Amino acid sequence: MTDKLWHLKSCELFRQLSPEQMGRIEMRSRSRSFAAHSPVYLPAEKADSVFLLTAGLVKVCHLTTDGKESILAFVEPGEMFGELAIFDGDDRDEYVEAIEPAAVLMIPAEVLQQLMAESPGVAMGVTRLVGLRRHRIERRLKNLLFQSNHDRLVHLLLDLAEQFGAAEPGGIRLRVRLTHQDLANLIGSTRETVTVILGRLKAKGVVSGGRRRIVLAKPQALAQSVLRKAPPVPKPGERSDPFFAVC
Repeated sequence: MTDKLWHLKSCELFRQLSPEQMGRIEMRSRSRSFAAHSPVYLPAEKADSVFLLTAGLVKVCHLTTDGKESILAFVEPGEMFGELAIFDGDDRDEYVEAIEPAAVLMIPAEVLQQLMAESPGVAMGVTRLVGLRRHRIERRLKNLLFQSNHDRLVHLLLDLAEQFGAAEPGGIRLRVRLTHQDLANLIGSTRETVTVILGRLKAKGVVSGGRRRIVLAKPQALAQSVLRKAPPVPKPGERSDPFFAVC
């Protein structure tokens, strides 16, 4: 089995396909590698491919009119991104950057369009993926409009725990390692403000951790402070992100 075929079969979205359909994707897809901090694609590039991340970690970003970076999402191995190319072949609006050395499979959008027409399961999986991502971004937008910096950061930590949470004796550890500037870019704030708020949360004992390591020590109390449900604590070895029900 080739590496490309192994990665495709590891994605739940494609497991129901026939050998002929899987071979068609394998034949048309291309493997590419990216160094840390290098772009996977940039705004204004033609949206003609969908990407399956096979190694590393990438972030999906948008540049504001004043040149500031706004992080829309993080993507882990096994997850697809750039999926809007399936529905809209115009130029891309966002850009994607490798946070650490990354590898992807580039699948032509037309191949996935054909598979969606042939397989209702693939069509439903892609639609669910787009819907979940839209829901997550809409929730963050509402927080940006109506919440204080403190509450926006708390909501973000809870969202990240749902997506990247790992159980450990001290609480829920975020598997993605973020700087204070990364957190600020996610909530539309400043690094200094994030540092102050995190310091207060650590003083209360609801958050712990050190350099680029964040643990939700008391996720229930943290969730109650913003009147929302606490994230589920994943079992050892379990990935908490609901996207992985798709990929």
